[in-house]
Amino acid sequence: MAEPSAATQSPSISSSSSGADAAGAAAGGGGSPGTCPGLGGKSCVSSCAVHDLIFWRDVKKTGLVFGTTLIMLLSLAAFSVISVASYLILALLSVTISFRVYKSVIQAVQKSEEGHPFKAYLDVDIALSSEAFHNYVNAAMVHVNKALKLVIRLFLVEDLVDSLKLAVFMWLMTYVGAVFNGITLLILAELLVFSVPIVYEKYKTQIDHYVGIARDQTKAVVAKIQAKLPGIAKKKAE
Repeated sequence: MAEPSAATQSPSISSSSSGADAAGAAAGGGGSPGTCPGLGGKSCVSSCAVHDLIFWRDVKKTGLVFGTTLIMLLSLAAFSVISVASYLILALLSVTISFRVYKSVIQAVQKSEEGHPFKAYLDVDIALSSEAFHNYVNAAMVHVNKALKLVIRLFLVEDLVDSLKLAVFMWLMTYVGAVFNGITLLILAELLVFSVPIVYEKYKTQIDHYVGIARDQTKAVVAKIQAKLPGIAKKKAE
């Protein structure tokens, strides 16, 4: 008689335990470190990597990336693209050829058969599959379509205020272009990317206060301009 009761109780026990396991898995999946809610795994990893990079979480890694890109941009500011690319390729070839010859001499002296020093890297499959290629193309097409819609909306004056904002911005950029060239702007952009986030993180409260004041004043000015434009005022009234 005890066996049927145990058998009848086992489904409820197993179902409750499976429900608890599922709830635990859901809770663990939502709160496990390194996961970003609402994002896919790859996008979460890439966004977290960029975030850690610009916020100097790993000083050595960020310093290496920052220093390398800054040297590249400074080189492009002083020399042509062809010269910089040629010197980089020559430097890389000098390192790899020297290491290859060094390892060959060591193997000949020691009479060892270690093989090619770069064999592990030569055997790596770096071929891009058609599926991955289509995924990258589809992701790029989403951004391209958004950009095209934005360009059409701005140049065909769907919203007069937005088109005027673009005109004012381009007018200001003419003065910027008269002072700086493209490489100089890229250098300044890199300096800002690697300095502004860490400064904002340190002085977040004070910066948010002044940004809020500036945003309120800007909204007030835009509201006054929109009120004086007949087309915008009519559109709002409707």
